[in-house]
Amino acid sequence: MPTRRGQLRQPRLAEVVAGVLRERIIDGTLGDGDLLPKQDELLDEFRISRPSLREALRILESEGLIRVRRGNVGGSVVEVPTAETSAYMFGLVLQSRRGTAADLAEAIKQIEPVTASMCAERSDRKRAVLPGLEANLTETAAAIGDGPAFTRLSRAFHELMVAACGNETLILTVGALESLWSEQERRWANAASSEGRYPGTKAQREVQAAHKALTNAIAAGQADRAAKLARNHLAHSQRYSLEGSARQVVKATSLRNDLAQLTED
Repeated sequence: MPTRRGQLRQPRLAEVVAGVLRERIIDGTLGDGDLLPKQDELLDEFRISRPSLREALRILESEGLIRVRRGNVGGSVVEVPTAETSAYMFGLVLQSRRGTAADLAEAIKQIEPVTASMCAERSDRKRAVLPGLEANLTETAAAIGDGPAFTRLSRAFHELMVAACGNETLILTVGALESLWSEQERRWANAASSEGRYPGTKAQREVQAAHKALTNAIAAGQADRAAKLARNHLAHSQRYSLEGSARQVVKATSLRNDLAQLTED
């Protein structure tokens, strides 16, 4: 008797409905913070059973595209994906694979210089790149002497540079790495400051000088120099937060509190 070929799996109604609503969220038909139509309206539109609709909503909730509010002010609130949420999900995968701080640092050291060179290559860099970097230099200079604040602002410099590279794919992928590394450095800075081992103002001024040199290279359109400066700076600065923690597994779960705060705001 001939073996029957496997039949193509038919999508469940819940998956079909979730797919339609997902497209509306991603293409902007439903904006961030909008409420989905009431369940009775969705039931009327899609002509499905209430259990199937609830399953569709659970699918979207599991994907982080909606947040279901329960109680008297119930409803499903749209949550458009952001760089922060993508960093969290990416980080969870990395953490589950036991990715270490050293592994993350090496990835950033290899990829971030590419974004520095791309910033330098932008014809509109004086308008689209430099204002953010220069403003950050001013803020960071004012924070010298306050370890945790200096670390937060100096990491923001790197995040701003990546965000200004002009390539959405790199902005999201490298931005996810930057968010994870910034969290790594934030935790290091708080611990080092409380224990009295945060590097002194001389080291902080060296970081500031490296950022200034990198900004100047971008301003001058020197792509190769910008990439080289970024690589050398990362190799020098990463060693502080890697000391004693290079083999530690990346803790993406610690990003969750920041995301919860963003949601509340």
